Amino acid sequence: MKIIQVVGRSNTGKTTFIKQLIPKLKTHGRVAVIKHLGDHEFELEEGKDTTGFFDSGADISVGIDAHKSVAAIRNNSLESSLQLLFDQGIDFTVIEGFKQHAFPRIVIGALETDHCVLTNPCPDEVLTSIDAFEEFYPLRKTLE
Repeated sequence: MKIIQVVGRSNTGKTTFIKQLIPKLKTHGRVAVIKHLGDHEFELEEGKDTTGFFDSGADISVGIDAHKSVAAIRNNSLESSLQLLFDQGIDFTVIEGFKQHAFPRIVIGALETDHCVLTNPCPDEVLTSIDAFEEFYPLRKTLE
């Protein structure tokens, strides 16, 4: 699974860029996106059964409708989320934010950072540079 990290300051167009990148990547495989929510917390809808199950201590609470599944997972580890996506057969994971993690990255806007592969690219430039991005191979726990 290729990891494509996108970083930049607020309101520089990271989300817009990712929305343009997703369809291009989808022509080459399955795509997932992980967004670092920073200092604002995602709220589960109050009064809903899936929220109640999660609040009662379920490790994972999933709601499924006619078009999608929505899961609340009791972990806030990027590595655990990457493992989950890898296990689901995702080919490309785009990460928005998480600057403290040192993946090869795309910078949107003006930001000095290490591990920069591309600055303000168009989505097609990402595809032509795809080999510069890291492959994720999870560490497997071994049975003793």
